[in-house]
Amino acid sequence: MNALKTERFSRYSIAIYLLLLVLFFALITEGRFIEERNLVNILLQSAINTILAVGMTLVIITGGIDLSVGSVLALCGLVGTDIMVNGLVLGGRTLVPKPNPVLGIPMAMLVSCALGVVIGWWNGWLIARWNIAPFIVTLATMTIARGTAFVYSDGKPVGNLPEAFNRLGGGTGGEVLGIPVPVWIAIIVSLCTLVKLRATQFGRAIYAVGGNEQAARLSGVDVARVKVTVYVLSGFLAGLCGIVQAARLGAGDPKYGEMYELNAIAAVVLGGASLAGGRGGVGGTVVGAILIGVLDNGLVMAGVSAFYQKVVKGVVILLAVLGDVWQRRQR
Repeated sequence: MNALKTERFSRYSIAIYLLLLVLFFALITEGRFIEERNLVNILLQSAINTILAVGMTLVIITGGIDLSVGSVLALCGLVGTDIMVNGLVLGGRTLVPKPNPVLGIPMAMLVSCALGVVIGWWNGWLIARWNIAPFIVTLATMTIARGTAFVYSDGKPVGNLPEAFNRLGGGTGGEVLGIPVPVWIAIIVSLCTLVKLRATQFGRAIYAVGGNEQAARLSGVDVARVKVTVYVLSGFLAGLCGIVQAARLGAGDPKYGEMYELNAIAAVVLGGASLAGGRGGVGGTVVGAILIGVLDNGLVMAGVSAFYQKVVKGVVILLAVLGDVWQRRQR
């Protein structure tokens, strides 16, 4: 009975907290916070974290963690935009010619996502094949990817992007039914992942691996394949976020994505996932990501110092982890 009550509390409490937070900021900003323009802006600001957090959800359900997503976002977005603008030349040989504006955007998306897949596969292979702790593997990848981004660009951003590319980031003309394109991407990614988790054998295998890896292996689940796949998906979504972020901010930059992994993890845990694995869901993660977006936006509108904003966010993450520990003890 206690476990059932705890599960119900976990499922609905995050939505209640979100509602209370919105009401609080609406009051202290005299209603400016809940104006339509600001609410759409919150969704746009939350889109990148939502996409990253959805990939992180799959990883955390299996009992893993991916600390590399922020650095992978930066590297993939940087490489994708550079190829879109300059093509690819190595050793004096042109491997990818400078594309025209029409082909440049899809090519940048393809390159960014493909690079994310390769990095995700590398993480998953090391974790599954060599049984190295996910924390260690992804921490190393985080450092390597960030350093590679700076070396690749000599620490400089890649600008002069096609005007049409900005629409992908929700710029002028980048809206569908009044909603920015990045928000639609986040919605599509979330819905597809939700269906994958709830209605497929692979989704059940993800929960099985996180719940009891040994039992899952004995029941015929290919544990190594599941682990590699979730890290590949996490890398793919980080690559997708890289190109969307570049489109939104108008450049590829090796500094992008710093601390994004913590925001993604916080969204997943706030959404009811357990860092021990075996529990979590896309719906809760999406609400958790929006809650973080509401918190960031509300603190800015309330005039809170950027230094205090970091303190508040750190406290929220700590409370989320403590809540996870408390819930596990109730089971």
